[in-house]
Amino acid sequence: MAKLEEIKKNAAGIDLGAKLFFVSIDGVTVKSFETHTAGLKSLVSYLKESAITTVAMESTGVLWLPLYDMLEEVGIEVFLVNAAHSKNIPAQKSDPADCRWLQKLHSFGMLRASYVPRDDIRKLRTYIRQREDHQDIASMHIQHMQKAMELMNLKLKNVISQLHGVSGQKIIQAILDGECDAYKLANLCDTSILKKKKEAVIESLKGNYKEEYVFMLRQAFKAYQFYQNQIKECDKEVDKLLIRMTANKEVVITGDPKVSRHNQPDIKKLHAKMVKLHDGKNPSVLPGITDMTTLRLTAELGCDYTKWPTEKHFTSWLGLSPRKHQSGKTNRSQKRKINTKAGQIFKESAMSIANSKYLALKGFYYRIKSKHGPKAAIKATARKLAVLFYRYMTIGIDYVEVGLKEYEKRYQEQVFKGISKKASALGYQLIRV
Repeated sequence: MAKLEEIKKNAAGIDLGAKLFFVSIDGVTVKSFETHTAGLKSLVSYLKESAITTVAMESTGVLWLPLYDMLEEVGIEVFLVNAAHSKNIPAQKSDPADCRWLQKLHSFGMLRASYVPRDDIRKLRTYIRQREDHQDIASMHIQHMQKAMELMNLKLKNVISQLHGVSGQKIIQAILDGECDAYKLANLCDTSILKKKKEAVIESLKGNYKEEYVFMLRQAFKAYQFYQNQIKECDKEVDKLLIRMTANKEVVITGDPKVSRHNQPDIKKLHAKMVKLHDGKNPSVLPGITDMTTLRLTAELGCDYTKWPTEKHFTSWLGLSPRKHQSGKTNRSQKRKINTKAGQIFKESAMSIANSKYLALKGFYYRIKSKHGPKAAIKATARKLAVLFYRYMTIGIDYVEVGLKEYEKRYQEQVFKGISKKASALGYQLIRV
């Protein structure tokens, strides 16, 4: 019986735990290290003394990040692997057994490394994800404000589109300052609102201003403002990082800024910085992609898209493609349960396309929706958008939005040809009216 050949020499396996990290080197007893900084430094020194050049470890939560940074700094190759790819251990389950099995699989070249972007992209990802966490919490406090106003029987949110908009915040601040007169509160609204809805605003502000409900509103409003300030601090850090990342890049800035309707970051010349960061490419020419979307995708995917050999690899990694399941004559697709941050961003962009009026991809969305429902249509549109994004970022295919009417015209021609062919086969002739 032929033996497997070791492809990777000087390989080690590391099992990550909350209190201990276990390290396995071929022919050496498994050794454990504590997870504090001194323990991690000892672990790295142990690997260097043992002439280890490559290690494999599972992507367990965020436990891997501190060790990954240290190993990357000393030049040791790190294979961060999916735990599902190495879970079948031919022995009893234990941490030492796990790391020995990882070491064996890695030395035989049977593990596939997960994508980990370079250090500055990981830093950008940290800021952007922190910013999004603050947005989620701020949204929760908007709901708390709405609840407090409902308790006071103030129906302002039924009249104006956003309670946390400029007019809404002015009114809330006035209520917290002790103002209860509906006419005076209504006059704080923007003139565009007063022209159309002044009477409705006045009626919506007549309520029961009880002390305990005003207290609830005050706490929710202060919490919302706190997280808005946290978001601004994140924007400042992102801006500083983008300035450093684009400092030595001289490219021609193409296209006009494409601003997001909601949660636009307070970053000067964001469009120019995104174009510079991607060496002159402007992803915002694609439908549903704004400069903010590009920033979020860059934080998740980086700038080097050659890490994915083909567009199919790319969409599979995003979790936007069906899983292949083939056994004998059985060949069926299954729903994938993979949810990635980048895949979710493409789905959000697909939703904006579905709500548009003139984009060609909206026609594609409705065609899929009529057959498989809205959920499948969003995913299919997100995948199509991801393919366009990958092609643009790798081979620079210019995408021209042909418009919804042109798309529908082409689709009708395609349907007409199909029907004509079937009619001809049955001995009929199809005539356009």
